[in-house]
Amino acid sequence: MNAFRTVAHNVASNWQKSRLQLNRVWALSLPYFQSEEKWRARLLLAACVGLNLGMVYMMVLLNDWNRVFYDALQNRNAEVFWHQLGVFALLATCFIIVAVYRFYLTQLLEVRWRAWMTRDYLQRWLTGHVFYQLELQSKNGTDNPDQRIQEDVQQFTADTVGLSLGLLDASVTLLSFVGILWSLSGGFSFDVGGERFNIPGFMVWMALTYALAGSLIGHFIGRSMASLNFSQQRLEADFRHHLMRVREYSEAIALDRGGRVERLSLQERFAQVLDNFMRLLRVQKRYTWFNSGYGQAAVVFPMLVASPRYFSGAIQLGELMQISSAFGQVQESLSWFISNYSRLASWQATTLRLTSFQDQMLAIKVDEVATPATTPLSFTGATPVTHTGINALHTTPLTISLPNGDVLLADTSLNATAGDTVLIRGPSGCGKSTLLRVLAGIWPHVTSPTRDRRGEPITYGPVVLPEGSVFMPQRPYFPEGTLRQALAYPDSAEHYTDEALKNALYDALLPHLVNALDVAGQWTQQLSGGEQQRLALARVLLKRPRWVFADEATSALDEAGEKVLYEKLRTMVREEGGGLVSIAHRASVASYHDTVWQFVPTPEGSAAKFALVTS
Repeated sequence: MNAFRTVAHNVASNWQKSRLQLNRVWALSLPYFQSEEKWRARLLLAACVGLNLGMVYMMVLLNDWNRVFYDALQNRNAEVFWHQLGVFALLATCFIIVAVYRFYLTQLLEVRWRAWMTRDYLQRWLTGHVFYQLELQSKNGTDNPDQRIQEDVQQFTADTVGLSLGLLDASVTLLSFVGILWSLSGGFSFDVGGERFNIPGFMVWMALTYALAGSLIGHFIGRSMASLNFSQQRLEADFRHHLMRVREYSEAIALDRGGRVERLSLQERFAQVLDNFMRLLRVQKRYTWFNSGYGQAAVVFPMLVASPRYFSGAIQLGELMQISSAFGQVQESLSWFISNYSRLASWQATTLRLTSFQDQMLAIKVDEVATPATTPLSFTGATPVTHTGINALHTTPLTISLPNGDVLLADTSLNATAGDTVLIRGPSGCGKSTLLRVLAGIWPHVTSPTRDRRGEPITYGPVVLPEGSVFMPQRPYFPEGTLRQALAYPDSAEHYTDEALKNALYDALLPHLVNALDVAGQWTQQLSGGEQQRLALARVLLKRPRWVFADEATSALDEAGEKVLYEKLRTMVREEGGGLVSIAHRASVASYHDTVWQFVPTPEGSAAKFALVTS
C-alpha cells in the first residue's frame, strides 16, 4: 500500500510540474502569436505543421512500398522489382523536397520568433531603468540578464518549436501507423486452464508495453536532469560574468596586483561549473546506457516477436518488413518522451529562467504604478516629471532609504531655481550619489506623500525636474565605436557637425583627440580616468543643457583643469538660463557654487541617519 501511495504521489507531482511547465511555455509563447507579426507567425507555424504531416504521409507510403518491394524480391519478380525502384525514386524525391522545406521554414520560424522575443525583452529591459534596478536586486532577483536575452531566448524558441512539432509528428505518426500495425500483426493465442484466449493486434500491445516500460525506466534514471541543467546554465553564466568583470577592470586589477586573487576566484567558480557538470554527466551517462540499449533492442524486437508467423508461412518477407517498419514507427512515437528527455530537461530549465526574468521585470514595472492618494507613493524606477516651461527643481518631502532598509534622509524637500549653483557635500557614504539617483528617477528605495500638509492631493509628482536636465556620473559610459559616437551618445553623431564636435573637444581640454573623430575603439579602456571625465564634459558642452547634475565629474582632474572646466560649465548653464548641482569632495570646488546642501549626521535614534542642511 505504501509503495502504491508513493507511486501515486510521484505521478500527481509530475502531473503538477508538467501543467506548470505548460503554463509557463504558454505565457512565454502567446505574446508572439498575438503580436504585430501574428499573421506571418501563424502562417509559418501552419506551414511547418503541414510539412510535418506531409512527412508522416510520406512515411506511410514508404511503409506500404516496403511490402511490395520485398515481396518482389522473395518471389524473384524482376518486373515488379524495377517498377518499385521507379516508385521509390519518385517517393524519395518528394520526401527530400518536403524535408528541405520543413527544415527551412522551421528554422525561419525559430529565428523570427527569437528576433521578436529579443526585441521585446530588450525594450522591457532598457525602458524605465529596469536594467539598473535589476542590478540593484541581482543578489535576490535575476542574475545574468545578458544570458537570458541572448542564450536562453534562442534555446527556448528552438526547443519550443522543435519539441512541439516533434510531439505533433509523433502523435500523427502513432495514429497513422497503429492501424497499419494492428491489421498486420494478427492475434496472439494462448491457453490458460484449458481455455483458449486470443489477443488481437498483438504487435500494437507489444509496442505499447515496450515504450511504456522504457519511458518509466528512462524517467527514473534521468529525473534529476532538469535541476542539474538549470544549475549548469546559472553557474556557466556566473563564470562568464566574472570573466567579463576581470576584462572590464583589468587596469585596476593589474595596479592592485590582484591577478592571483582573481585567478583563485575564477578557479573556484569554474570548479563549481565542473562539479555540477560531472554530476550531470554521470546522470547522462546512465541515461545514455539505457537509451542506447533501448534503441538497439528496438531494431530486433519486432523481428523476434513476428518471426514465428513468418517461419510458419503465415506472412511473407514483405509483410515481415512492413511489420518491422510499422512497429518501429509506433514504438518511436510512443518513445518520444525517452528520446527527448535530455532536451525536455534543458527546455524546462530555460523556460524557468525566462519566466523568472520576465516576472522580475514585470514586478519592477508594477512598482512604478501610483498607489491611491491615501498611501505613501513609491516611485520605484519612475521617471521624474518634466513640465514644459518649468525651469526649477522641486520635490515633495522625500524619504530615502538604502536597500537594507536604513533611512538616509526623512521628509526632505529640495528646491533650486534658475541661476542656482548648488554643491552637495558630506562624508563618504552619506548618500550624496544616492540623492542624485533619486532626482534622476532610478533609485527605487524612496517614498513620498501624495497629499500636502493641508490634505490636498499633490498632482505634480514626487520630483519635478527642470527642462533640459543632464546627469553626469563619476564613471562615465562610452559605447564601443568611433569617437564621434562616444561624444554624441546617446544622440546620433549625425546631429552634430564636425566643427561642433571638435569645438567641444577643445573646450574640454582634449585637443589631441580632435583629429580622431572617426577612430574606432574601446574608449573606456583606451583613455585615462581624467580623459574619460573630460570627454564626458565635452559631451555636455556639446549639447549645452540648461541644467547639469554632476557627481564627482572632475575628481580625476588636476585643480587647474578642474577650474577651467567648472568655469565653462557654470558659464554655459547661466547662458542657457539653468542651474548647476554638483557633488564634490575638494574644497576648491565650493568657489564655483553659491549654495551648499550639507549632509549632517543626526543623533542616534533619529528617523534618519542624516539631515540635509542648506547654507
